[in-house]
Amino acid sequence: MKQFEVVDEPIDINRYHEYTIDEKQGAVCMFTGHVREWTKGTRTVHLEYEAYKPMAEKKLAQIGEEISERWPGIRTTIVHRVGKLEISDIAVVIVTSAPHRKDSYRANEYAIERIKEIVPIWKKEVWEDGEEWMGDQRQYHPSLEEK
Repeated sequence: MKQFEVVDEPIDINRYHEYTIDEKQGAVCMFTGHVREWTKGTRTVHLEYEAYKPMAEKKLAQIGEEISERWPGIRTTIVHRVGKLEISDIAVVIVTSAPHRKDSYRANEYAIERIKEIVPIWKKEVWEDGEEWMGDQRQYHPSLEEK
């Protein structure tokens, strides 16, 4: 197991949780991002993720370094799954541990936002009425854009 990795198998969250625990950490925050069925009234059938793995892992590690600089003493691990994911499958796990909870929460939220900004992972959303590749993970089904 690596601290920052892209995998193509289901994610065992306990493996990554264990990595962040030590005698200095008083708080552990775990975020799991799952494939949801409904987004603003549009039904998702499944998702497909692709990544340029070497660069994606490098960028995940960069996020870990950024977190360490902003919140010294935090331990971070991030894993993102690629391939075909069904409804409720875990797509991403972020675990941050810190001496105190507030830093752990903040670092965890920072990590998911940075993943969406800089990590070369592409998502294909397959809906009942079509499909689309998303280069920007903050984008949604075209019919769902706010008016």
